[in-house]
Amino acid sequence: MDPASLTANRRLFGTDGVRGPVGELLTPELAVALGRAAAAETRVDRPQVVIVRDTRESGPMLESALAAGIAAAGGDAYLGGVLPTPAASILVRRHGLDLAAVVSASHNPWRDNGIKFFGPSGVKLDDEIETRIEQRVAQGQPSGEGGTGRVRTLEGALDDYLRELSSTFEPSLAGRRVLLDCANGAAHRAAPAAFERLGATVETFAAEPDGRNINEGCGAIHPGVLAERIRESGAEIGFAFDGDGDRVLAVDRRGAVRDGDEILALIATHLRRRDRLAGGVVVTVMTNFGFRAAMADAGIEVATTGVGDRYVIEELRERGWELGGEQSGHVIWTAFAGTGDGIAAALLLHKALEGADLAEVAPFEKLPQKLVNVELAEPEALDRATELWDAVGHEESALEGRGRVLVRPSGTEPLVRLMVEAPSVEECDEILGRLTEVAERELA
Repeated sequence: MDPASLTANRRLFGTDGVRGPVGELLTPELAVALGRAAAAETRVDRPQVVIVRDTRESGPMLESALAAGIAAAGGDAYLGGVLPTPAASILVRRHGLDLAAVVSASHNPWRDNGIKFFGPSGVKLDDEIETRIEQRVAQGQPSGEGGTGRVRTLEGALDDYLRELSSTFEPSLAGRRVLLDCANGAAHRAAPAAFERLGATVETFAAEPDGRNINEGCGAIHPGVLAERIRESGAEIGFAFDGDGDRVLAVDRRGAVRDGDEILALIATHLRRRDRLAGGVVVTVMTNFGFRAAMADAGIEVATTGVGDRYVIEELRERGWELGGEQSGHVIWTAFAGTGDGIAAALLLHKALEGADLAEVAPFEKLPQKLVNVELAEPEALDRATELWDAVGHEESALEGRGRVLVRPSGTEPLVRLMVEAPSVEECDEILGRLTEVAERELA
């Protein structure tokens, strides 16, 4: 299917760019069309665009196609090579470019890939601009009238990114032993180099990408692997990145996994103590109830968005705040970058610990959280599910001040997600069991 026909039949951009199976949704032809359309949408005579990618087998092909589209629109494409997604946000600002593009499917399997764009301020393009890019693809925009641009390598891109990290965070990690799970992804060079530059003794694994092993039994979607290894390594702290390096989970020396909520809580309270927290913290509806209670005790305001780092970033911009994140490990500190950065978050956590052992630190008491997916026969069924909503209201009243219930449709599958947080696992299971029974009766 040609790009114009594809766009006519579906929306290309999701919450994190265009993403899907290579050869089905994401083809070289579509990458060319997206590159040409995005470059044209910058509305400058000779747009300057940097491209970075992760380690997937299809990455070089799509990178080349994307660069060809940019050049066909009269722009210059600079290839930064394999770098974490947040490096694109840094490089577009550092070099004063007009656009940045990332070829990555983040935590997805190797057969998938994706393309997302950042504007000159280092922030992902908003929905309106993405819609205009789609319209250009659908219309089959011709090549630029001013002739073709050039494609060249951006020399020193990794060093530029590493300099930004080390100059911003500057914690002395001398004598610290760190274990890094690089997910065989985009952070496999940058993460070890960043920690080593700051003096840490670094041990890595899942740092030998072969094009197909990205996220495979490793990284932030499989943190248990790091938890097992750290107990044998002698490291005092470990970090697991995802495939494109924009999120991270931490593991203490005892093997306890610390999610994005805990990382964010430690960073927020640290910045507050140093009088460097601009406003409050933005989180999503999935953030643990215990986090909210801890922030209330610390006098830190919390704002809540839907699931997705782009919504967190939009809320930060609207409020003029700087810190936000997700339970999944996205930590956004806009004082550094306009998107989540796993390496930056790990370094910021080091500063937040102020020399303490993560294994001895409990930023808040997490409430047990359970999640169940229920099949949805049709989208309208959730709106009509009066018995379910009545049951939810009853459970919420009983949990008031002690926990919460969340019901939300999946953004990608015909499912409804039921989530319950309660003071005990037993109460969590009981409430979720009652709600699931009602949901399956009304929604299936």
